[in-house]
Amino acid sequence: MVNAPDKQTDTTWQTLEEEAPGIASFGQKRLDGKVAYLATVREDGKPRVHPVTPIIGEGHCFIFVDPDSPKVRDLSENGFYCLHCAMNDSSGSSGEFQVTGIADQIDHVDMRQLAVSVSSYRPSARYLLFELRLLEVLAISYRGGRPDRSRWSARLR
Repeated sequence: MVNAPDKQTDTTWQTLEEEAPGIASFGQKRLDGKVAYLATVREDGKPRVHPVTPIIGEGHCFIFVDPDSPKVRDLSENGFYCLHCAMNDSSGSSGEFQVTGIADQIDHVDMRQLAVSVSSYRPSARYLLFELRLLEVLAISYRGGRPDRSRWSARLR
C-alpha cells in the first residue's frame, strides 16, 4: 500500500494563479472543461489512468466522479494523482500541462455549489466532488519544435 505524504499542502489553484499567473492561465486553457487524463495509484501500488473533465474557476481545480468509479477508491486510499491534458495532435502544437498533487473529497454544500457554478457541464447529483490540490505543475509549449518548459512547486508546510 502507498502511504500519503507526511507533509500537507493547502495549495489550491488560487496559489498557482498568485505565484505563477502565466502558468495558471496556460493550464486553465488546456484543462478547464476539456477531457484530460487522471492517473491514480491503486492500493497495490500499480498506476491506473482515467479520463476526467477538470473544472477550474474561483481559485480551485475540481473533478466530479461517479461514486462507482475505481478512481474514488484510489483517491480515498492515498489521494495521489497526476493530471495531464489531452493532446490535440502528435506534434504537441497546443502544448502540454501536467499537475501532480493530492486530491481531497469535498462534502461541503457551498463548495459543491461553487464547483457546479463554474462548470461547463451539469454534473450528476450523485457524483462525488474532489478538489485537486497542487504539489507540482509542468507546462510545456513547443516553439519551432523545441520544448519550452515552465515549472512550479508548492511550498509544503
